[in-house]
Amino acid sequence: MTNEPPSRGEVWWVNWSPGRGSEQVGRRPAVIIQTDQANHNPRYPNTIVLTVSTKGHPVPFHIAITPTRTNGLSSVSYIKCEQIMTIDKGRLESRIGRLTPEEMQRIEYALHITLAYS
Repeated sequence: MTNEPPSRGEVWWVNWSPGRGSEQVGRRPAVIIQTDQANHNPRYPNTIVLTVSTKGHPVPFHIAITPTRTNGLSSVSYIKCEQIMTIDKGRLESRIGRLTPEEMQRIEYALHITLAYS
């Protein structure tokens, strides 16, 4: 892992291996959704992420993100808001980029749907 802490809304390369069952494996991107208070605490070893894939479906909890210089993605990607993972910060390899506040709002709305908040 890099020495710099992750921040909410950033896209990072994550080493998912070893995975189990239907979990992600290999080196793939993820979006940090945990609060910065926890992310920047050196005594707290975990962070909460959403998986990112180039494959998505027309469902309200797959958020399509167009690649930009800011987010660092190389192709249209889908933030899979039903794939919420708590991972050790040691799985974070390097920062790819950052999502916009508008993209994060879309993700937050999809998380509300996924978690059945009213």
